[in-house]
Amino acid sequence: MPVWIKNLLLILLLTVLVVGSLLLGRYPEPGFINFQSIRTDPIAQNIILNLRLPRIITAVILGSTLALTGLVFQTILGNPLVEAGFLGISQGAAFGAALMIILNVKIPMAITLSAAAFSLAALGLTWSLARAIRFGGWIIRLILAGIIISAVFSSGLGILKYLADPRSQLQEITFWLMGGLSGIGWTELKYMIPFTIPALFLIFLLRWRLNLLSMGDRTAHSMGMSPVLEKNFFLLIAVLATAAVVSYCGIIGWIGLIIPHIARRISGSDTSKSVPTAILTGGIFALICDDAARTVSTGEIPLGILTSLSGALIFTLLMVFSPRRKHI
Repeated sequence: MPVWIKNLLLILLLTVLVVGSLLLGRYPEPGFINFQSIRTDPIAQNIILNLRLPRIITAVILGSTLALTGLVFQTILGNPLVEAGFLGISQGAAFGAALMIILNVKIPMAITLSAAAFSLAALGLTWSLARAIRFGGWIIRLILAGIIISAVFSSGLGILKYLADPRSQLQEITFWLMGGLSGIGWTELKYMIPFTIPALFLIFLLRWRLNLLSMGDRTAHSMGMSPVLEKNFFLLIAVLATAAVVSYCGIIGWIGLIIPHIARRISGSDTSKSVPTAILTGGIFALICDDAARTVSTGEIPLGILTSLSGALIFTLLMVFSPRRKHI
């Protein structure tokens, strides 16, 4: 089946899920609300327009952003096991957001900008440490450096939790650790969009250049590219987009790891085809997980827990049922 037909089917599936998610919830009773209630019940109208709709849009943006940035990291770094969490980017963003909470900074965008700054710092530290490690291949050194930097920022986050006011600040910081969309409204979405939508659009437009960058610096340079400059450009916009969603939604793991693998299974390794598939598949996955988070029980389940659980199961299936390769 051609890739464009597969992506068209994914668009249809995402559209059906968005409409179903608008109707799905626990008001006035668990399940789908009927159209008669939507027309006549002002409370139902308010819930759909001001609670569910911004949350659904955020879930799609969250999943698409993490999936696409995961694909960018894996392609540029040449490592299929890399995602934002493995490089310390998510932990850096959570530390930056928690620091603004502890300092009680009320300036708009302060949390997002702080999260972006510490995400970039985490990526820079991971990259520098990987170059300084004296044993193992590049992939092993990068993973080891990511583990170390992640542990450093996780420890810093633990210190901030210890210093936080248990009556208010600690609850907010705990939110970053588990992730969730319960606090998302139109205001949060308004601040998130300027960092995510332009990043998704730019990567989508330049997706074919990722193929050239994945061939190595020498090949890319021979084709007239400036590989170092272009890699830094892709990494910068990927980190900014990741920081924006983490600063409002918390640490949401595994999406950036498993969705690029699924996208490559559907569309192949050509990034001009796998990028649109990753955007659609990431949005679908995050939306399904968020629907489960807010409807399975009376109390909301943190989204990060569901993505980690389902992501681990899916990743296991991908590895077990991957095509077997012969090693000589």
